[in-house]
Amino acid sequence: MSWSQKTFSLPAQSRGSYLITDIVLNEVPEIKQYKVGLLNLFIQHTSCALSLNENWDPDVRLDMSDALDRIVPEATDKNPDLYRHSDEGPDDLPAHVKSSLIGTSVTIPIKNGKLATGTWQGIWYLEFRAHKHRRNIVATIQGERKSSSM
Repeated sequence: MSWSQKTFSLPAQSRGSYLITDIVLNEVPEIKQYKVGLLNLFIQHTSCALSLNENWDPDVRLDMSDALDRIVPEATDKNPDLYRHSDEGPDDLPAHVKSSLIGTSVTIPIKNGKLATGTWQGIWYLEFRAHKHRRNIVATIQGERKSSSM
């Protein structure tokens, strides 16, 4: 059994859902060294999330962002007391709720040096804050490395 761990940063993004599979593969080339294992990605922030979802149609990412905004709306002039916590603006508490709903980590199987995702699955970064933020991800691999004779 072998372990590998590293931290990398995502490009700063404002509110939205972004496909980051290629970024992960570029930042964590160690995946290729594993015969079988698990890749865990953990985003070190409380106002964004990670998900495994649709990787082909970008409309799905737009629809997901819209749906989450309907489920957890921001406070407005019409409903200013919707939340108690608003230290960093009206999107602050809604971002924390959305992060809790979606989650801050994903775990993906590794098979023969590749992520064993389904045909239409990709890794999403969901940013819930209006202003651009730089986010860090801790990538941890646990598994059996390929033998050196391969």
